[in-house]
Amino acid sequence: MKRLLVLLFAFLTVTASFASETAEGGKFEPGPLIQHHIADDYKWEFAHGVDLYLPVILFDNGSLNVFSSKNFYNENHEVVPYNGYVMSHGHIYRADAAGNASEDKAGLYDISITKNVASLFISVALLFLIFMTVAGRYKKSAGKAPSGIQSFFEPIIIFVRDEIAKANIGPKYERYMPYLLTVFFFIWFNNLLGLMPGGANLTGNIAVTLVLAVLTLLITVFSGTKSYWGHIFATPGVPRWLAPIMIPVELIGILTKPFSLMVRLFANITAGHIIILSLFSLIFIFESMAVAPLSVAFAIFMFFLELFVALLQAYIFTLLSAMYFGGAVEEHDHVDDMGHGDGVHH
Repeated sequence: MKRLLVLLFAFLTVTASFASETAEGGKFEPGPLIQHHIADDYKWEFAHGVDLYLPVILFDNGSLNVFSSKNFYNENHEVVPYNGYVMSHGHIYRADAAGNASEDKAGLYDISITKNVASLFISVALLFLIFMTVAGRYKKSAGKAPSGIQSFFEPIIIFVRDEIAKANIGPKYERYMPYLLTVFFFIWFNNLLGLMPGGANLTGNIAVTLVLAVLTLLITVFSGTKSYWGHIFATPGVPRWLAPIMIPVELIGILTKPFSLMVRLFANITAGHIIILSLFSLIFIFESMAVAPLSVAFAIFMFFLELFVALLQAYIFTLLSAMYFGGAVEEHDHVDDMGHGDGVHH
């Protein structure tokens, strides 16, 4: 029943937003509206007319400027210059004499609290609250069966430990558990928050997935054993005269693995949002309520599919990270006649 109420609220919220766009702008254009919903912004729009204007923080040539993003909008919700600055295409620029965006951005640093940043703070606070509570219950009920929120998260934590960390890293898995658990729940929670009505598309932001991928890359590189680097700079079974070709290929391979993590998470989450919003758009594109039942049915199906994808993407990112760590710490003692070490990951 609760899920149905959430879906109904989400449908009414999205439909109202789409309908208002049609009423105000005349002909409905799904492209800009979908882009607006999945992109970062200086205000957080929970529903049409329900906006949270976030703080703009600019460091301009040594001076700090802090003000509300509401100042960039007039009574008709049109973007206007303010205090010598102007918003354009989701970024803040200095305003020229005509009030347009200036190409001169030297010394201007934007450290504003945008929608994605605010969502990041909320998800981190939520993670701290939940897992500090779980840790506290473990201390209080040592030796007792878990209960409440503790009983919900314990099987998931054990799964990450046994089926992801132990299975792919081996005996040295414990040192990587804090990162693997953090990245798993961080991605999962933010994927779910992004599916809520008015939610921010945080894990659909390539800058966020880039940071996560870089962290996995750094841990992999600094965990590499002599055997790991030896197989990169002196691949077994490969003639020495091929080393100038094979070494760059192996080094590129180290970079492409986290790159694939970044793109996979970004693309899957963003694509899910676009598909759901596109299905709702069909109602207003065809301007017919006859399309509505089919469109809503497919959108609800995609919503439930995205709930599964939210968990799946967290699992895949964590699993592949663990596999990279395992390849870095694995000791390759045996090399067969063909020159391929046991357990070597290519």
